[in-house]
Order: sequence, then structure tokens, then C-alpha cells
Amino acid sequence: MPSKLAITSMSLGRCSAGHSLVHKLDMAQLYGYRGIELFHEDLVDVARQLPENTEADNELEAAHIIRILCQERGLEIVCLQPFAHYEGLLDRQAHAERIEQLEFWFELARALGTNMVQIPSNFLPSSELSKDARVAIEDLRKVADMGLQQKPPIRFVYEALCWGTRCDLWEQSWDIVQAVDRPNFGLCLDTFNIAGRIYADPSSPTGRTPNCDQAVRESIARLLTIIDIRKVFYVQVVDAERLMEPLVQGHEFYNAEQPARMSWSRNCRLFYGEKDRGAYLPVSEISRAIFQGLGFEGWVSMELFNRRMSDEDKIVPRELASRGAVAWAKLVKDMKLRVDAPPAVTERMVASL
Repeated sequence: MPSKLAITSMSLGRCSAGHSLVHKLDMAQLYGYRGIELFHEDLVDVARQLPENTEADNELEAAHIIRILCQERGLEIVCLQPFAHYEGLLDRQAHAERIEQLEFWFELARALGTNMVQIPSNFLPSSELSKDARVAIEDLRKVADMGLQQKPPIRFVYEALCWGTRCDLWEQSWDIVQAVDRPNFGLCLDTFNIAGRIYADPSSPTGRTPNCDQAVRESIARLLTIIDIRKVFYVQVVDAERLMEPLVQGHEFYNAEQPARMSWSRNCRLFYGEKDRGAYLPVSEISRAIFQGLGFEGWVSMELFNRRMSDEDKIVPRELASRGAVAWAKLVKDMKLRVDAPPAVTERMVASL
């Protein structure tokens, strides 16, 4: 399938800053996006605006509303995310509770009209996670088997976060996907999280890891050698800003409760090609490996996290949607991507909050 542009819903502005999902979807449509990764916080925000009912009933109603809102704007819901802090828990009662929550997420996915749930690698403290990789693998195989029993089946896309506790490299996430060994369990390759672990170190004065260029070359060589493209369910392409000062205690983004890479990620991601804003990661090289080397085609999502998303300025959703569209045009040109023309949007159906 040709490559198609998507964006994570919260990347167009946080609902906590007053940016409504309706307005963000309008901006996504206006700037040519084809799909969204629905962040669960946006669904919860819609649910809170509904007449009082049980939390579960309101979330399900919100999911139905969001599905219509997306349909009338020609947007597909790529996935619901993030189903976080799941695999490898030492507290097995907490694990059982997450399984129960997943059953409800299946209902939400059906109501939304999506068949995919994203699981990011767990970044809870190491004291809460098993050191035995087999526990995480078995946990993830469990959800995959549960997904296969759904009608229609639910797919899971697993992503290594560059600050993950037990899994912070794409190679580790690929090993997990292979070990889980289920047709509905695949990989998300994220240029930020790949480069953010092996190339960047926001706590360093240089902003880089030692031997970063060699690490990227070797990582790309492994990527091209071992990845089965059929197991890459979608990709995320973003860059990040090089900080003027190391992200250590005293820095405005420092958070003692977060790894430096997490704080940097939450505040400093940038769209592809935004060199004028300080982007410095080897995203072009990694993207070229994914699109030209592996031959990936499918959903390409701009999963931005940036402090701008939390600004209450009403222009934020339009600004971010526009910047993402500019980045997409550059990516299409640079990577010679095959893309479809944007779909014609049908007459709007009624969906009110």
C-alpha cells in the first residue's frame, strides 16, 4: 500500500491546555492527514463532556462519537494508544488488573473502528519489573492471543522507548516480537526512539553518545539485515532538538522522577527536517533505511511530543498540523515515497458533543 500520513491526536495540542479533539481533527483534515493515532487522554476528555453515567459507558459513547467525527473528516483511526506499563510486572495482581483493562480496550477499539492497540516498552522503575525477559514475553504473548480471539482480531504494535527500563533498543523490541511469535503482534519503528538511544544523550554537554555515528551505522546495518518488513505495522518519523545545556539538575526540563531522555522526549521532539528549530538526530539516515532499504509502505505517523503542545494559545493545533504537513512533504520528496492523493471528504454526518 502507498505511504499515508498520520499523526497522534495529542501531537496537535494537549486537551489539558484546552485544545479540543474536534478542533484538532479539523486541523488534521485541513492539512491533508489521512489517519490519527488516538491518544487515550483525548478519548477520556470527550467522555468527560458527556452527561453523567458510568466512566466505562461514557468512554464507549465517546469512542462511537470519535469514530463518526473521524469518518466525516476522512480520517482513519490507525490505533488506540498507549496501553502502557503492562509487560513484566512483578505485582501479578496489578498484571491481572491490566488484563481486565485490556478487555475494555477491546470494546473501545471496536467502537472506534480500529483493529490496533499500541504497547510502548515499560518504563516503570526496575524495582517493579521482572529481570526475567521470559515474563515480559509471556505477558505480551498473552495479549496477542487475547487479540486473536476478538472479532475482528486486534493487532498489537510494540515500540521500544529510548528510556524503557528493560527494552530501550529497537533490536530488543524485535527480539520480543520474534519471541512472542504471533501474527497479530508486530513492531513500530520510531526514528526518534531509535536515534534517541544510540545517538543522543541530552544529559551530555555534546548532546551525543560516545561513538554515536558508528553506533548508527551499525544499527542501520542490523536493521537492513534482520527485520522482516511484514512485521513492521507502522512507523513514526520525528526528530528532536539539541539542548544548549545538558539536561541535568538545574535545567528547566529536569525532572528527578524521570530519566533525562524521557524529559527531553516530552519537551523537545521536532518534526522531520526542522533544522531551523535545532533538529540534529540522524533521522534522514534511519528513514532512508526504513523506506528505501526495507521498502516500508504504509502508515507514517508524526508522533510529536513538545512543550508547545501544552500552550493554551488557540493557534497551537493549526500551527502543529501545518508544521507536520511541511515535514511530510519534505519526507515524501527526500525518501521518494509513493503516496495516494488525499481522499475526498464526504458530506459531514451529525456528531455533536
